[in-house]
Amino acid sequence: MPESPYFPHPTRLTDDHLKIFFERDAVLVARDLIGFDLNVAGCGGPIVETEAYRPDDPASHTFRGPTQRNRAMFGPPGSVYVYRSYGIHWCLNFVCLPGSAVLIRALEPRLGLATMQARRNSIDPRQLCSGPGKLCAALDIAIGLDGLLLDTPPFALTSAEPATTATGPRIGITKNAEMPWRFGLAGSPYLSRRFP
Repeated sequence: MPESPYFPHPTRLTDDHLKIFFERDAVLVARDLIGFDLNVAGCGGPIVETEAYRPDDPASHTFRGPTQRNRAMFGPPGSVYVYRSYGIHWCLNFVCLPGSAVLIRALEPRLGLATMQARRNSIDPRQLCSGPGKLCAALDIAIGLDGLLLDTPPFALTSAEPATTATGPRIGITKNAEMPWRFGLAGSPYLSRRFP
């Protein structure tokens, strides 16, 4: 696979960086995001699990074209797509090429730990952000953030050295489920589910 765009590490990604990094295939971006630090208003930590969704992917929200719900996925690279899953919890995605995005499935909570624990009524840090809904609850992600760029408050994204990643099929979908487009930090105890 092609190399990730090089930034001195750590580098907070701003306008030019966002375009360079995110204007690529979502599968490459999903892999390369592992280890990057996500900060949302003082809460967050390293991203440890992601999933890629392309516009030609039957599991993607954009498979049938633009709608009111998925319009943010056709926005600029490095912007945020937020949606509610099963009418219950929010999910955070980073937009790549038009119609494609990376779902942020889990992170290791390091910043604002007490705040995240209070939001989730949870003590065990391994459970705070170990799934897309848990992550959004801990980081206070909701629809009001849909469409924002990742260099716009409350977001900050900082690059990291390439990480050792595990790869496997995506979780919780029925279409195109066999594609190995789920990536995780190898050996991390903060994943939503272990890799085979």
